[in-house]
Amino acid sequence: MIRHSLRSVLVASLLASSAAAVAQVPPGNSAPAAQAPFVNTIPDAVDTSYPGTIKLIVDATDTDRGIFRVKETIPVAKAGPMALLFPKWLPGAHNPRGEIEKLAGLVIKANGRVLPWTRDPVDVFAFHIDVPSGARQLDLEFQFLSATKPDQGRIAVTPTMISLQPNSVSLYPAGYYTRQIPIQMTAIFPTGWTAAGAVPAKASGSTYTYDTTNYEILVDSPVLAGKYGKVFPLSPQVKLNVFADSAAELNAKPEQIAAHQRLVDQAVKTFGAQHYDHYEFLLSISDQLGGIGLEHHRSSENGVTPGYFTEWDAGPGRRNLLPHEFTHSWDGKFRRGADLWTPDFRTPMRDSLLWVYEGQTQFWGYVLQARSGMVSKQDTLDQYASILAIYDTAPARQWRNLVDTTNDPIISSRKPKGWTSWQRSEDYYNEGLMVWMEVDAMLRQKSNGAKSLDDFAKAFFGIRNGDWGEVTYTFEDVADTLNKIVPYDWAGFLRQRITETGKPAPINGFAMNGYKLVYTDTPTPTFKQGEKGSTNVTYSLGLSVSNSGEVTSSIWDSPAFKAGIDVGTQIQAVNGESYSGDRLKAAILAAKDPAKPVKLVIKNQDRFREVTIAYTGGPRYPRLQKVGTGETGLDRLLTAR
Repeated sequence: MIRHSLRSVLVASLLASSAAAVAQVPPGNSAPAAQAPFVNTIPDAVDTSYPGTIKLIVDATDTDRGIFRVKETIPVAKAGPMALLFPKWLPGAHNPRGEIEKLAGLVIKANGRVLPWTRDPVDVFAFHIDVPSGARQLDLEFQFLSATKPDQGRIAVTPTMISLQPNSVSLYPAGYYTRQIPIQMTAIFPTGWTAAGAVPAKASGSTYTYDTTNYEILVDSPVLAGKYGKVFPLSPQVKLNVFADSAAELNAKPEQIAAHQRLVDQAVKTFGAQHYDHYEFLLSISDQLGGIGLEHHRSSENGVTPGYFTEWDAGPGRRNLLPHEFTHSWDGKFRRGADLWTPDFRTPMRDSLLWVYEGQTQFWGYVLQARSGMVSKQDTLDQYASILAIYDTAPARQWRNLVDTTNDPIISSRKPKGWTSWQRSEDYYNEGLMVWMEVDAMLRQKSNGAKSLDDFAKAFFGIRNGDWGEVTYTFEDVADTLNKIVPYDWAGFLRQRITETGKPAPINGFAMNGYKLVYTDTPTPTFKQGEKGSTNVTYSLGLSVSNSGEVTSSIWDSPAFKAGIDVGTQIQAVNGESYSGDRLKAAILAAKDPAKPVKLVIKNQDRFREVTIAYTGGPRYPRLQKVGTGETGLDRLLTAR
């Protein structure tokens, strides 16, 4: 009765509003009537077996032009309307990033005759056809035109390497859970090449025939292939598959491989289970193939620039990448937010729990790099300092909370932003890390050192050893698991942290665990390595500048911001001399004397200006300083198990 009355009131209100809107149309102006309702003719996915096995053949030999040529056979059980889908919402991307624009030359046949197809007017990733009577299969041919320049997307094909994404070279029938659609793929690579991926395959020369699996697993199992490749066993179940632009980049020292072996060992000890039958690290070392870091359940794609092995001693570089993506096998793939799991690649994903999915993976990625020795403890502490400092200086938390940033992959499609320090951008990664560090510190304090986030890891991720399906969770599941470890109002605490605004960044968890953020006039070695190709004076002037003088970051409300400098500004001169990073740093040091301010000549498009930056604080670089003496919570956290 109450619901009916409320509905009546709402309907009456809406009708009145509609009438008022019509009445406000100026006399004589045209006003369309209400749009006819859209009729969705794409069937919803149901959890039932698809009748037959799809056969997929991908010719990946055109490395000069990056063209994949596809032949696909899709069995059909009956005549009539049918919809074929190109994968849209991709796991790990957190947004609808399927590259439908690169599909070309689509021809669909049945019984030897070409069938006309129509793209859905609303969901442009869907193709409608009518299956003729007597047809037993559809024969598809098309091409996937991979990017030939970075402004078209990630480069997936080079003369020496291929990143084959099954989702980009296949269509699948609508109306079924993707786990219910059997598929068997064959890939043809250039002569002499080898390939690696999670789905087992038999190789005949450079032709790889993959075992029949289901479409969900195939899409989650990319293939990395190349002219120069090497395989390093890391454990009985885990391999490191490395491909590079040249054979010289494959020369890994035994101690470097030993560090990767310890990564696997430490991860298994930390989580207490393995959620794969086998796991394949796919590592590309290239300045030609597009960089990537993407998780999959039984593999991960890891793209780094040359020097991963050969310049190991120069600093940590991108060695955090593998620990992070490996952690995702547990966090994100096996345990997945309930609102993120979908039955197919058309159903929209909701990202509200990415502060667990990515935030806690970020937490464990840094922990595991230190525990395994892939990155030293000191370098890890220095990397933490840089993360904390970013949020210590960025003011965006004044208006936008952490959980809202989980919408960023959909809002911005991971495109660059002009004012990241004010807009925010996927802060669920690193601010999520800080929240989980605070949780670790609180667990230690409330249990007198007996409990930590390691206990949560085993309780939450360490269930069902050997299971590589998916177990979903909710916010309440996370809080309840913490409460079983140490009783506390974890739901209230976590909800406050992810929804609060107008408060400082949650860096205090590090201080609670024995290390506080400070600023000194000397950069750490890892900070200096991060400056390769640029000058980072974020914590003094509020700027990052490329070696050519182009501003790549300007912090909102910083001295540089107040001087009118934004991203894209070109710094032409520093205190009367042509720009260089060293001259900019020298000017910052000299400006401690108010009589010697930092004066710049800057260019924005065709406009030149002289600006003076009001700053006298001298150089400022972040680092962590130990609080007190003895072993702290963070010391114990970074110690190998």
